[in-house]
Amino acid sequence: MQQFHLVILKKPYLDAILAGRKTVESRFMKAKCGPFGKVAQGDKLFLKISSGPVCATAVVAEIKNFENLTPQKITDIKKQYNHLVCGGDDYWQSKMDSGCGFLALLENVREISPVCIDKKDWRAWVVLTKENDFGLFKIQTPGKTGG
Repeated sequence: MQQFHLVILKKPYLDAILAGRKTVESRFMKAKCGPFGKVAQGDKLFLKISSGPVCATAVVAEIKNFENLTPQKITDIKKQYNHLVCGGDDYWQSKMDSGCGFLALLENVREISPVCIDKKDWRAWVVLTKENDFGLFKIQTPGKTGG
């Protein structure tokens, strides 16, 4: 069953996604929490600029989950996928103490009219529910996003 997610991104990363240079969104964490294990192929993502509006949607084409990470495994992930992730050395260095993470390959990226939402917490990825959708379920995006 398709799920919906709110993904908060720094502007340079969102710009790279919209330009087609960044095709994979990565998330790493110390412990299994938040979106880990809850993102699947076909899920729809609402992409929001940090401290700004929701301005794009995407669909998860493929998901790769990683557990029991070590600095060496993270270095290997960087070598294999960074050309798609577009993370700088500082980004990867900040993830070296992560225990798990995932890569979401993006497809059907669509820009939408900016939508401001009332989100006040610090979560950078929110699995949306009918009770907690920030009003995003009513957004219609141009064209079919598949899945």
